[in-house]
Amino acid sequence: MSYAFSCIRLPSVLPVSNSYRLSFHGDRRSSNLSLLLKNDSFPRKICAGKSPYDSESSSVTVAASEKVLVPGVKSDDPSSSIDSLETSEAASEEPQIFQEVVGLPMEDDAKAVNEEDLVSSQLVSDSEVENPEASVRVQATESETSENKERSIPPPGTGQKIYEIDPFLKGHREHLDYRFAQYKKMREMIDKYEGGLNAFSRGYEKLGFNRSATGITYREWAPGAKRAALIGDFNNWNPNADVMTQNEFGVWELFLPNNADGSAPIPHGSRVKIRMDTPSGIKDSIPAWIKFSVQAPGEIPYNGIHYDPPEEEKYVFKHPQPKKPKSLRIYEAHVGMSSTEPKINSYANFRDEVLPRIKRLGYNAVQLMAIQEHSYYASFGYHVTNFFAPSSRCGTPDDLKSLVDKAHELGLLVLMDIVHSHASNNVLDGLNMFDGTDSHYFHSGSRGYHWMWDSRLFNYGSWEVLRYLLSNARWWLDEYKFDGFRFDGVTSMMYTHHGLQVGFTGNYNEYFGLATDVDAVVYLMLVNDLVHGLFPEAVTVGEDVSGMPTFCIPVQDGGVGFDYRLHMAIADKWIEILQKRDEDWEMGDIVYTLTNRRWSEKCVAYAESHDQALVGDKTIAFWLMDKDMYDFMAVDRPSTPVIDRGIALHKMIRLITMGLGGEGYLNFMGNEFGHPEWIDFPRGDQHLPDGRVIPGNNNSFDKCRRRFDLGDADYLRYRGMQEFDQAMQHLEEKYSFMTSKHQYISRKDEGDRVIIFERENLVFVFNFHWCSSYSDYRVGCLKPGKYKVVLDSDDKLFGGFSRIDHNVEYFSKEGWFDNRPNSFLVYAPCRTAVVYALVD
Repeated sequence: MSYAFSCIRLPSVLPVSNSYRLSFHGDRRSSNLSLLLKNDSFPRKICAGKSPYDSESSSVTVAASEKVLVPGVKSDDPSSSIDSLETSEAASEEPQIFQEVVGLPMEDDAKAVNEEDLVSSQLVSDSEVENPEASVRVQATESETSENKERSIPPPGTGQKIYEIDPFLKGHREHLDYRFAQYKKMREMIDKYEGGLNAFSRGYEKLGFNRSATGITYREWAPGAKRAALIGDFNNWNPNADVMTQNEFGVWELFLPNNADGSAPIPHGSRVKIRMDTPSGIKDSIPAWIKFSVQAPGEIPYNGIHYDPPEEEKYVFKHPQPKKPKSLRIYEAHVGMSSTEPKINSYANFRDEVLPRIKRLGYNAVQLMAIQEHSYYASFGYHVTNFFAPSSRCGTPDDLKSLVDKAHELGLLVLMDIVHSHASNNVLDGLNMFDGTDSHYFHSGSRGYHWMWDSRLFNYGSWEVLRYLLSNARWWLDEYKFDGFRFDGVTSMMYTHHGLQVGFTGNYNEYFGLATDVDAVVYLMLVNDLVHGLFPEAVTVGEDVSGMPTFCIPVQDGGVGFDYRLHMAIADKWIEILQKRDEDWEMGDIVYTLTNRRWSEKCVAYAESHDQALVGDKTIAFWLMDKDMYDFMAVDRPSTPVIDRGIALHKMIRLITMGLGGEGYLNFMGNEFGHPEWIDFPRGDQHLPDGRVIPGNNNSFDKCRRRFDLGDADYLRYRGMQEFDQAMQHLEEKYSFMTSKHQYISRKDEGDRVIIFERENLVFVFNFHWCSSYSDYRVGCLKPGKYKVVLDSDDKLFGGFSRIDHNVEYFSKEGWFDNRPNSFLVYAPCRTAVVYALVD
């Protein structure tokens, strides 16, 4: 897990240094995009599913005999009750039942889901009864497509298989059974009151702005507000023109009928905000469910944009989503900083220029960072202000859809780096103090504030927070066709201490106790249920440094439900090793770190990610070569021992990480060729309250880009490292060694500095010695036969010295060696990694 002060993200187990706090008052760059948003609109049909936010009086489509009496809902209409279902007496008992279901006795500061939160989701104001909008509503079963009908979320299951997988978990059965019971009861309540996770996760169909044939309905959950009005370009920002009504459960609502000519009452592209009279005063906020927001040139606050283009202007997806690959090879990318030029790159340029590069390099998935709108660019996208809006810096929502569609055409999965672990503390643009209270979407007081990240922490025990976050995950998968998520900051979510200043040792007491935030774990189980149930080909990756047992076990078996865990300890280990002399590298320590993962729980391994590329840290290439990278990377100039060592070890570190580290692999863009610059976002001087000034970089974009041209230049040594990374990806594509069940480490020799292991029908030979090369070095193997070189880090193409003849055939000899039944002899030059494949 990585944590951040501003743009500096640090391992949670390391002391914090060279960091500064992220402040809302820091420099925020405006978009340089000129959004040509048309003001014209037109009426169109919407088939909205029947949801808990539908009025009980929509009798045009729902017969009175079919109505369900919702506990806590007051109604003077006798037809709102049905004697075949719950009686009013039964309804009056529901709050007590609810408290029993979601109370969290295992947490010191636990808070049950508020009854008011639950019931607020069942009711809208009476104004909808009078709206003609209701006449076009149909039942959910009629509005769902055949695809939605086929998709279903499996029942909770028994949650007991985890004890078969890991019998040591039985010692913590009380906690784990309690956790699963809380999850199961939450599922049952969602089924009972919301019609299931499928319906519950479509909150965006009722909250926020929703268009019907007769107008636009806007709803917002803001129980702390005393008054609310919708303001914007459409009504000249008049706070008295469109005043909203609030029901008894905190849901504000407004219906705007179409104009006389049939056009939409709010034109596409209009700026909108909600003005509320709150306990903290009058404030204008961007709607919580806004789908697009933009910072105008010269302005600091963002404006919500009513994004509702005409049908002919909407992007239509043309290509099917790829099937889930057997193994993930992830290219982690940030669209904004993906240009070779010092500027904010666009979705369109990334689509046309970067995606083909990712495909050519051999990756099968691209993981996009900073997609959710964030007002402070230097937060790297981790201080989200508008959760349903794609970052406007890079283009429009339709531009992003075009990018995703192009990736699918290339056969690439598109994973989104989704942030549900915390939210920006920005009061003007985000959710913080949205309704004037600090306990709206977040825990109140210190529990709702992350002191290291300077951000707000969600209350995962709140019914409406669950609706918001689950709907948010569903939105990106449904609307933008993302193929899954990398969930950021999961360690922070799962523990009340957030993993800060905690060194996890693997003792099970560290995972199952009072420090565990059961509400958050249950949310993670629910969102994995949702994703895997409705989108079977989708992938979920969790960023967890703690090593939480059951993290990657299916929910129905008692696990948290992720497909992969990020193997974060590997990157930390490489940084630790690189600060030592070559003579002090321990082969056993390297192997142990790479293989120290839970059986049957898949991991994504990486030598370095974006964390190591930021200012305040160093990439592996910088640790190895430092300033020599600026002067000695031209192939027509003599190299140096530092460069030769750096290029050799850079390749070896990446290959052994991919070979032993997990079932998936990740690389941050540019690191494949040893990008020579760190990442430093444009920022101005920061003035602290105590009078100190943290100097900025004159708002420069020079260090906030990727110099892909260096990796492509055949006259620079960066090219060799890029070619090797590409060869690694294609080797895995051909042999699928990362997902092979056959893995055996036959040698980790501290004297020779040699590591040898088998995966699939491949034998990997690493010689980390700084000067000793070995002739006729015997290598053990499982299968007899002929072996040939299929990857050689010393190949001249990869910037090596071509010390190995690739035409040589290696025939095995029967007889036990290194506990293997066969063996063959090889030449192992110093600082090389060679992969041998069994030839049929």
